[in-house]
Amino acid sequence: MLESTVSCPVFDSFRVQQVAGLFDVPIQQRASETFRVEMPELGDDWRIGLIVGPSGSGKSTIAAELFGEQLWRGRSWPEDRAVVDCFGELPIKKIVGLLTAVGFGSPPSWIKPYPVLSNGERFRCDLARALAESSTHDSRKPGRDPARADKPPMAPNDKAHGDLSDNILAFDEFTSVVDRTVAQIGSAALAKAIRSGKIGCRFVAVTCHYDVAEWLAPDWVLDMATSTFSRRCLRRPPIRLEVFRARRAVWRLFARHHYLSGLLSTGARCYLALWNDTPVAFCAVVSLIGRKRHWRISRLVVLPDFQGVGIGTRLLETIAQMYRDDGHRMNITASHPALIAHCRRSPHWRTVRIRKTGSRRTERFIHNYHGSVGRAVVSFEWVRDEGLGIGDWGRREGFNG
Repeated sequence: MLESTVSCPVFDSFRVQQVAGLFDVPIQQRASETFRVEMPELGDDWRIGLIVGPSGSGKSTIAAELFGEQLWRGRSWPEDRAVVDCFGELPIKKIVGLLTAVGFGSPPSWIKPYPVLSNGERFRCDLARALAESSTHDSRKPGRDPARADKPPMAPNDKAHGDLSDNILAFDEFTSVVDRTVAQIGSAALAKAIRSGKIGCRFVAVTCHYDVAEWLAPDWVLDMATSTFSRRCLRRPPIRLEVFRARRAVWRLFARHHYLSGLLSTGARCYLALWNDTPVAFCAVVSLIGRKRHWRISRLVVLPDFQGVGIGTRLLETIAQMYRDDGHRMNITASHPALIAHCRRSPHWRTVRIRKTGSRRTERFIHNYHGSVGRAVVSFEWVRDEGLGIGDWGRREGFNG
């Protein structure tokens, strides 16, 4: 049995006396409430937990009793600094890794200050910063601001995956300030990163929203509404995408979120992915000059609210396989760390070229073509695999050509 009592002073005043008289509320020197839950020893065989219940049910009180300073209640963000400058001395690659792991994969937004971001982007930034702080005990000290830290937090996967007993992050008010679609996708992205080992800590969500449970797929749930504890691992709902050939005008929805130029080649073929009739991702392909039946992916964008669950790579591979089925070849040249890492891990992409300093534009007659000078890029080619089923992702993709 876990028991915690909270109390606060009651200040006597004329209006307090009025309320007491109207509603028969007893006046005492202090108001107190005790929360009791049956909470077994958690042990070591879990990665994600959930404390859920309505407002006032004692979620934060019990979470503070269980996890102490490991309960993250939020931090202030400077208004005159980019979000990437608010992680202390953490190396940029590890900052990018954290932001990408929580589904915030938009470099144009990384260089903006926190206050101008959308609610969904702020939520992902808060998650990334909390994870950075949780990776070292020193960072949990009250009042410590990682933007001014003397020491950088450890990278998420610097800690051995088998030694997570002391590395726990409990996140209060989880998804409370974002719409429910962002909450669900953000939960799925976080769960994916934790279970894959990209984030080396255990995570406990503290929230009043029950709808994130199946997207987080927690190993245990403490429901404060009924004071019940259960061990379970829910199956994440499928994300069923529909992929359509689209007009160039659709690019306007996605252009500002692409990490390179917002321009689109005049000869591009455009494809749009919908989830529940909502545009979520865009892909454009162009032909390689002088190479018959050979194409390359020129633009691949997932809207920020839907990043982190694999929608972009699934759209990419759906388009690549579709062209291969028609006897064409498909390449992609990328500089985004997450996309490069995915293609390197996948047996269906073959590395064809690595340019550590990029390449200059040489084809002057190609309209809207920009070289990659100064950027490390890697080129991959899609390899046809008879055993690959695009629909085996647990989703359903369609194509209307």
